[in-house]
Amino acid sequence: MAEGVNEMIRDGAEAKVIRRNKRLVKSRIPKRYRVRELDERIRRERTRAEARLISQARRAGVATPVIYDIYNSTIEMDYIEGKPLKYVISEGLCEKLGELVGRLHAAGIIHGDLTTSNIIWDGSKMWLIDFGLAFSAEDIESRGVDIHVLFQTLESSHPNHEALIAAFCRGYNRTLESAKDVLERVVEIETRGRYA
Repeated sequence: MAEGVNEMIRDGAEAKVIRRNKRLVKSRIPKRYRVRELDERIRRERTRAEARLISQARRAGVATPVIYDIYNSTIEMDYIEGKPLKYVISEGLCEKLGELVGRLHAAGIIHGDLTTSNIIWDGSKMWLIDFGLAFSAEDIESRGVDIHVLFQTLESSHPNHEALIAAFCRGYNRTLESAKDVLERVVEIETRGRYA
């Protein structure tokens, strides 16, 4: 990419994401239905919270982008080269993902949007990106819902989802002490959804 060239990565309802050389610039979009001062405060607070959780996850041994700057409602961070997990998924990678999510949950962080699009494989390391919906929590229900979202993604996108889920569970059990309880809760959450 030429020096100074911007490439639009995503222009969504919540944020605009631009690649600027080797950096990713994520800016939260103003909400016109909110009072301007309130909107600015909410976007600033959510941006700071996202940056804090990305840094905490990194300290807990989860590969996340390095943050270079935070200003207004914008975060500048590393652009991670690689492919979204959804394009390269395998049982081995799902097992690594289980270990990664176990470390994240052990650190008291819930990602909030665990999909195979928010996990990047660079050929040797797995990166977790997009902490826009992340929050701090250590309860079994929050952890279970986080994993339930991932399992739904696997079930809807991959014909061998049962083997992928089993591989994830093996990795998750290795890095989180309460993994058994959380995985039991995932089954309960799935049952609730089925009969609601």
